Amino acid sequence: MKRAASLAALAALTMAGTATRADAATATAALDVNSAYVWRGLTFNDGMVLQPSINVAAENGFSVNAWGNLDIDDYNGALNDGEFSEIDLTATYAFTLGPVDANVGIIEYTFPNGAESTTEIFAGLSYALGHGFSLGSTVYYDCDQVDDFYVTAKLGYSYDLNEKTNLSLGGLISFAGSEFTEFYAGGTSSGFFNYALNASISYKVTDAFGIGANINFTESMDDDALPDEAVDTTFYGGINLSYTF
Repeated sequence: MKRAASLAALAALTMAGTATRADAATATAALDVNSAYVWRGLTFNDGMVLQPSINVAAENGFSVNAWGNLDIDDYNGALNDGEFSEIDLTATYAFTLGPVDANVGIIEYTFPNGAESTTEIFAGLSYALGHGFSLGSTVYYDCDQVDDFYVTAKLGYSYDLNEKTNLSLGGLISFAGSEFTEFYAGGTSSGFFNYALNASISYKVTDAFGIGANINFTESMDDDALPDEAVDTTFYGGINLSYTF
């Protein structure tokens, strides 16, 4: 009950902030088609998935997002193909602190297949280094089922190949608390959790419609924190369609 109330309160605040600037709000609908579902290095499905989302953002920094994972292939008998295994709701507030971009928010993870839902709060910072490079870090704290944290440090690079085409490269490392590693991965201690490398390219077909593609690689950094058996998929990729209105 507390979990639902906290999310509802922040969502209400977000919508209120959006309503004051309704003329400046934009909505983006997207669909990702990926060869696997990998979350923080953990394999949730090693087969094809569809991941639709809708994001509503206002110029005052408030945004709300709904995201889902639809499994096209089953996974070790634990998931049913053709069904949603996860639906997440996120409320975010983004702002600046001098030259630093910052955001805070809350994520509600829900699982239609019967697994317990849980809630994370998060805070992130990002700094533009210049010449397309950026450095950032985000701290996630599960205040519900896990009562522990997961933190990332990442380096990104973005380059406009032309007016319509953008190339992005990135890498991150993560560290997780012992309760997080035990709950999600069957780990035995806190430690460096996973690292990830990614590359993506996006193309604006029109001002509203875009397409993209991505490839990703992830691997465990410490077998005590993220055991190898929790990482069935290390290399995966997909395509993305988006429409802003």
